Amino acid sequence: MKLKQILSVAFVVTLLFSCGNDTTTKENTKENTKENSAFDFNVSQFADIKILRYQIPGWENLSLKEQKLVYYLTQAGLSGRDIMWDQNYRHNLKIRKALENIYNNYKGDKSSDDWSAFTTYLKRVWFSNGIHHHYSNDKLKPAFSQAYLKEIMTATNTSLAGKAFDVMFNDVDTKKVNLAKGKDNVLESAVNFYGPDVTTADVENFYKKKVSPNPKKPLSYGLNSQLIKENGVLKERVYKSGGLYGSAIDEIVKWLEKAKGVAENEAQQNALGLLIKYYNTGDLQTWDDYNVAWTAATDGNIDYINSFIEVYNDPAGYRGSYETVVQIKDFDMSQKMAVLSENAQWFEDNSPLIEAHKKDRVVGVTYKVVNVAGEAGDASPSTPIGVNLPNANWIRAAVGSKSVSLGNIIHAYNNAGSTGRLKEFVHDGEEYDLEKKYGQKADKLHTALHEVIGHASGQLNPGVGETKETLKKYASTLEEGRADLVGLYYLYSPKLQELGLVDDWKSIGKAAFDGYIRNGLMTQLIRLKLGDDVEEAHMVNRQWVSAWAFEKGKADNVIEKVTRDGKTYFNINDYEKLHDLFGQLLREAQRIKSEGDYTAVEALVEGYGVKVDQAVHAEVLERNKQFTSAPYSGFVNPVLVADTNEDGEITAIKVTQPESFEGQMLDYTKHYSFLTTEN
Repeated sequence: MKLKQILSVAFVVTLLFSCGNDTTTKENTKENTKENSAFDFNVSQFADIKILRYQIPGWENLSLKEQKLVYYLTQAGLSGRDIMWDQNYRHNLKIRKALENIYNNYKGDKSSDDWSAFTTYLKRVWFSNGIHHHYSNDKLKPAFSQAYLKEIMTATNTSLAGKAFDVMFNDVDTKKVNLAKGKDNVLESAVNFYGPDVTTADVENFYKKKVSPNPKKPLSYGLNSQLIKENGVLKERVYKSGGLYGSAIDEIVKWLEKAKGVAENEAQQNALGLLIKYYNTGDLQTWDDYNVAWTAATDGNIDYINSFIEVYNDPAGYRGSYETVVQIKDFDMSQKMAVLSENAQWFEDNSPLIEAHKKDRVVGVTYKVVNVAGEAGDASPSTPIGVNLPNANWIRAAVGSKSVSLGNIIHAYNNAGSTGRLKEFVHDGEEYDLEKKYGQKADKLHTALHEVIGHASGQLNPGVGETKETLKKYASTLEEGRADLVGLYYLYSPKLQELGLVDDWKSIGKAAFDGYIRNGLMTQLIRLKLGDDVEEAHMVNRQWVSAWAFEKGKADNVIEKVTRDGKTYFNINDYEKLHDLFGQLLREAQRIKSEGDYTAVEALVEGYGVKVDQAVHAEVLERNKQFTSAPYSGFVNPVLVADTNEDGEITAIKVTQPESFEGQMLDYTKHYSFLTTEN
C-alpha cells in the first residue's frame, strides 16, 4: 500500500554508462554540489501540474559500493519505464512516439497558440504516463484540433493513424479506471490489464477457479499478467522474460544482477536473487518467497521497491502496476521514529477494534524514514509519500511488513513555496495558528501511523477471502481509509507524548483533525471539475471518513458547517467527540474488512465518499481562482552519472539535477525504450 501526497493543509506539503560514452546530456543537467546551498525545488508549471525536484541527502556519506548498488537499482527501475505506459493504455506508446517525434523535429511556428497547446498536452501525457489523467483517470483533451495535429505530423514526417490517432479526440476509452456503480467496471475501463472484450464477470469467474496450493497462503493470482480472450477463451499473458514485456524485463534483470553483485549483506543478496528468478519465470510462488525474504532483509543502508505491486489501477483489484523506488536510509529520523514500530503491539491492543479483529501478535513491522534516490513507473513523476509493503495479508500476519516515509520528497513538498490558500479556507485564527505551528509535524506523524500501525493492524476472520475478492472495487479505498483512521485515532492521544514523539499531543491532534476535515470536505475538491464524482481511492477515502464523521456528529454539533460572508467553513467544536467518532468508524471499517461485508462497504463508500456537494464544490473552485499554484505536484529525478576508467569500471558516481522536465522525459525515451509500440 502507498500513501499518496495529499493536498496538505498548507498546500505545500540515470543513465547507461560505458567508458568514453557518457550518455548524460550535459546541457540538460547541473551538478548537485555542496555549493548549491540555495536549492531551487521548483522546475516548472503547466496545466494543473507543478514539477519539483528533490535532493539526495547523505549521498556523499555512502561508500562507492553502496553508491553502485543505488545506481544499478535505479537503472533497473528505469529500464521498465515503458511497461507502465503500456499497462495504462494500449495506444500510449504509439501516441508518445508520435508526439515526441513532432516535438523534436518541428521547425514551424512555435509562437502560436496551437503549438503552445500541443506542448502542454505532451507534458500532461508525460506526467500521466499516458493519455489519461494520473489522478482523475479522465482522458486528457487536446486544446488543438485534429487538423493542426495532422499538419504538424506532415511537417515532421510523423506517422500515427487509425484508432491511436482517433482516440485522442473521440469519446472512446474516456476513463482509464471506471469504478462507477452500475457499470461493468472492467469492460468500461481503458487500462490495458484486460483485453477490450473482457468483462467483470469474466474476471470473477476466471479467478474463482484458481486454487492456491496452500489456502492459508493464497497466491496473488493475476498480479503479473494481462487477461485476454483468444478465440473466445480467457488466457493470461504473463509478464516475464520471454513473455509479455520480456524485452524490458530482460533489461531490468541485467541491472538487478549487477545490484546483487554489490549487495550489502547476504539477506539482501538472497532477496535480489529471488526477484530475478521471479522476473525470469513469472512464478507467483517465487513472488511470495521474494516478499518474505525482502521483508526480513532489514539491515543495510539501501533498500528498494521493484516490480508489479499496487492494484489501484485495476478495477477488479488483481493486477499490479509496475513501479520502483530506490531508497537510502535517513539514519537520524529513522531512529527517532522507530519507536512506533517498537510499540506496534500497544497500539493494536488499545485500538477500538472488536477483540476478534485484533492481532494477538503484531509481527515484524519495520519503519524507516528514507531519502529517495530514484523512482520510475507508477511512482514517477507523481510519487507516494509513504509506502507499506508487502500487500499480501498472510505475509503481513506471519512475517510482517516494511513501512517507509519518503523524507526528502516530503521535504521538497514543504519547501517548494506556499500560497495563501490556508488563510482562505481555515475557519479562524486559532485554526490557522495551529496549522502553522503543528501542521507539518502532524502530517509526518499521520503518514507514519498510517503506514506502520494502520496497514499492519487488524486481521481477517477465519475463512474470509482476500479483500480484492470480498470487497472487490472498494477494497483499496476501504484499506486506505482504515489506515487513515488508525492514524487519526492515535494522533489525538497522550501516548505520542509519552513516547517522546511530541511535546503537546492535544495541539498536534487538533491540527491533524482540522486539516483532515478541511481537506476531506473542501479543499481536495479543487482537483475535480464541477459536476464530477470523487473516484481516486485516496480522495474517496478522505471524503467518506470526513463526511461520515460530519453526519454522525450532527446531533452533538461536533463539526459545524459555518457560512460567513458567503463562504463555507467547517469548524470542529468538540475534538474529544470527533476522536470517539473516528474510533467508531475505524471499528466498523475493520469489521467490514475482517468479515468481507460487501453490502456495508458499498453503502459506506457510495453513501459518503463518491458524490460531491455541488454548491460547496462550486464555491471552493471560485474561491481557489485567486491562487496560481497548481493542485498537483510531481518530480523530476536526480540523474546519477557514473565515471568509469578505461576498463569500464565505475570509479565515482555524481548526482546531477535535470534542468527541465521536458529534457528528462526525452532522455528517458532515448535511453530506456525497450518495448515496441504494440505488445
